[in-house]
Amino acid sequence: MSRFFLPALGLALLASAASAHSTLENREAAQGATTKFVLRVPHGCDGQATLKVRIQIPDGLIAVKPMPKAGWTLETVRGPYSKTYGTGHSKLSEGVTGITWTGELPDDWYDEFIFRGMVTDAFAVDSMVFIPVVQDCADGAERWIEIPAEGQDPHDLEMPAPGFRVIAGPGH
Repeated sequence: MSRFFLPALGLALLASAASAHSTLENREAAQGATTKFVLRVPHGCDGQATLKVRIQIPDGLIAVKPMPKAGWTLETVRGPYSKTYGTGHSKLSEGVTGITWTGELPDDWYDEFIFRGMVTDAFAVDSMVFIPVVQDCADGAERWIEIPAEGQDPHDLEMPAPGFRVIAGPGH
């Protein structure tokens, strides 16, 4: 995954509400529950079409399954988790750590890229989780990879990573 993102990113996904940024449709996800994540991509790179959308999955978001998109090629990267997680039905020690959709999204169009995953107790309730996203275009990229420091407003960042707030799950 380091070939996709800056090494300093580590964990990553709440974004700014600004329409020019890549954002998540759902701004909250319950700890211990499987959640559908919808990444919204509002534009390309300086007038160019988006040709590839890459998502880095943060450690602690497990059992990730991306949704195929008609007209786009879907690839996943698998790797080990930092620890073994119980899902109620099984124990998982590895899974999807990156998702890439390759196709073409003209700059004038908007689209959504969907995946699901289970939010584990690796994320505390009321914490923010950020998911770095890179949009590749013919002559450049939009790198939605900035993660705010503790207490910093994501709106203050030029290229904030989209993300969500962890809420208490069932039985909490």
